[in-house]
Amino acid sequence: MGKEIALEGNEAVAEAMRQINPDVVAAYPITPSTEIVQAFAQFVADGKVDTNFVAVESEHSAMSACLAAAVAGGRVMNATSANGLALMWEILYIVSSLRQPVILTLVNRALSGNINIHCDHSDGMGARDTGWVQLYAEDVQEAYDNLIQAVAIGEREEVRLPVMSCLDGFLLSHSYELLEVETDEAVREWVRPYQAINPMLDIDNPQTFGPLDLYDYYFEHKRSQMEAYPPAKEAIVAEGKRFGEVFGREYGLLEEFMTDDADLIVIAMGSTCGTLRDVVAGLREQGVKAGMLKLRAFRPFPAEEIAGALAGASAIAVLDRAASFGAHAGPLYHEVTSALYTFGEQIPTNNYIYGLGGREILPEDLQSVFTDLTQVAEDGQPVEPVGFLGLRE
Repeated sequence: MGKEIALEGNEAVAEAMRQINPDVVAAYPITPSTEIVQAFAQFVADGKVDTNFVAVESEHSAMSACLAAAVAGGRVMNATSANGLALMWEILYIVSSLRQPVILTLVNRALSGNINIHCDHSDGMGARDTGWVQLYAEDVQEAYDNLIQAVAIGEREEVRLPVMSCLDGFLLSHSYELLEVETDEAVREWVRPYQAINPMLDIDNPQTFGPLDLYDYYFEHKRSQMEAYPPAKEAIVAEGKRFGEVFGREYGLLEEFMTDDADLIVIAMGSTCGTLRDVVAGLREQGVKAGMLKLRAFRPFPAEEIAGALAGASAIAVLDRAASFGAHAGPLYHEVTSALYTFGEQIPTNNYIYGLGGREILPEDLQSVFTDLTQVAEDGQPVEPVGFLGLRE
């Protein structure tokens, strides 16, 4: 069995990386993810891993080096935030298109401008169509556990996709929590040795990677890539269950908290779910049938599962920690309401944007959402336009 240790989120991620012992880490530091690669570089210097650590000149170069190492046949990891992820943009698409299971820890941070180093989900939401699996952590324990599971999810033969393991900047990355850290042997046994598929360095079986792909075949190749995402969703569930069987902490696509008989349900991702959980429990003591739906896997998007979890609710609110400029509402709201419509659930749904640039979200802010939902349930109509939580007047 493991042992309980107090670690920051970044330290917990670096510890998981050390236990996994990847073949290559190519990275360029950016706040608030810097501590991850800094700590891991120390592990390399101290001989605690035999990873090839590549210090590069930019995040674009970092992901390019990760891609090269992956197609060569290595298990590859990296970490970044916000503007660093944006600089990787071109290569993110190439990694997923070539079906390389690179693992990237994304410490969520606001994108410029203006320059801001604190948490929101604009970086992850902006990358939602790049073809990467995305997992979001509620706490430091989940950040540690998610990274270990990400390796197994991405490397499954029927998946072979890159995975972003996301945690909220500063709120988790720089916050100490007591968590269960498993033994090195148990983690490595659970992750299993890496099995490369069609490595470029196998000179007896030459492969072609990334050729010119014009209108004669590009469409078919993109259609083929789409076939990986239903198995990826199944893999998240299967590996979460396998993780629970070994370590006692089972994970899935989402988590339902007091939703079975709930009239009013709020949907959220990341560290906000911890505060929301307490608010829901308090409202239940007051006789309010409140519930929370925590979304752990944003890509592949579990549309059918979300619609099923929300069925029977009288009113719903979706919390977005990112803005979709020029759109009707936030990115998560669009996904949730599309899922409800597709699977025949017509439930009035409010949208709230909150926490941009690290703005604090307070229990009373979340309580006000449930107050609004009480009126929505009575009226049968959502409140328009989008609401803003914690916004100064």
